[in-house]
Amino acid sequence: MKTRHLLVAVAILATTALSTNAQNAKTSFLDAKSAGPDFAVQGEYVGTIGKQRKLGIQVIALGKGNFDAVLYAGGLPGAGWDGKTKTKLKGATSGGKVTFKGRNFTGGVVGGTFSGTADDDVAFSAKKVIRKSPTLGAKPPEGAVVLFDGTTAEHFQGGKLEAGKLLNVGVRSKQKFGSFTLHLEFRTPFMPYARGQARGNSGMYLQDQYECQVLDSFGLAGLDNECGGIYKVARPKVNMCLPPLSWQTYDVNFTTAKLDKAGKIVSPAVTTIRHNGVVIHEKLSLKVTAGGGQNSGKAGSLFLQNHGDPVRFRNIWVVETK
Repeated sequence: MKTRHLLVAVAILATTALSTNAQNAKTSFLDAKSAGPDFAVQGEYVGTIGKQRKLGIQVIALGKGNFDAVLYAGGLPGAGWDGKTKTKLKGATSGGKVTFKGRNFTGGVVGGTFSGTADDDVAFSAKKVIRKSPTLGAKPPEGAVVLFDGTTAEHFQGGKLEAGKLLNVGVRSKQKFGSFTLHLEFRTPFMPYARGQARGNSGMYLQDQYECQVLDSFGLAGLDNECGGIYKVARPKVNMCLPPLSWQTYDVNFTTAKLDKAGKIVSPAVTTIRHNGVVIHEKLSLKVTAGGGQNSGKAGSLFLQNHGDPVRFRNIWVVETK
């Protein structure tokens, strides 16, 4: 009987632990003030290693004082990184200090400075920086179709204002577009306990057919199912995802597919996409994303996917092209 009671107790504890972990994974923060001390450590750092070699560092918060860090030779992604050389470190908080260790590096973060040494006793030091997209806040040119400017969500099916001036997820533009240029700004939540596809997930469907991923992929590899990726078509040339709670931009040039009289595709849809001002796809031929519509060559809506995470959008406008 005692054994039976013990097994029941263990089962209850295990179920409670799983429930707590699942609940933690969905914990999201929408502002820096409520995000806790880990949020202040995570982010981007720029400095040098040795006398003159440039170094970029991205620190990713994993909850409960734990972190990953990625060191980039030459600078941050899109700002000097050589595209090849990077080193990963594991970090933890103990006694109020955040320290990192890896195969070749040890270091820590104090007062906005990430410093330490490599195995050959070469010192490195980097200061925290906050990067902003050069197209953040871009104003619509004359003749643009303004889909969302923070005053009304009436141009989207299912649209509603969040926090008084932001657009929710799971919305589809009422107006449809053929070929166009698009400006869109988005913000992923801070979800330190979540991992992978559960971390600030949404998506931008061009013409309601072709999905460019929206995800908190800060510090990750930059795969086709991560931020900026075209699912099962192409990974971004560089992972330009900024830290969560940063406002980010997509600037898109899109040419619709062309069909002959029989409905056969003569030329596929093509896009060039800039993420935070950096080209991540250039004249890329597209295939319809799973869950998207048909490659009909007809006009389609802008769809902003709902994956259950509080991703937010603002400043969305389109210029139709021939």
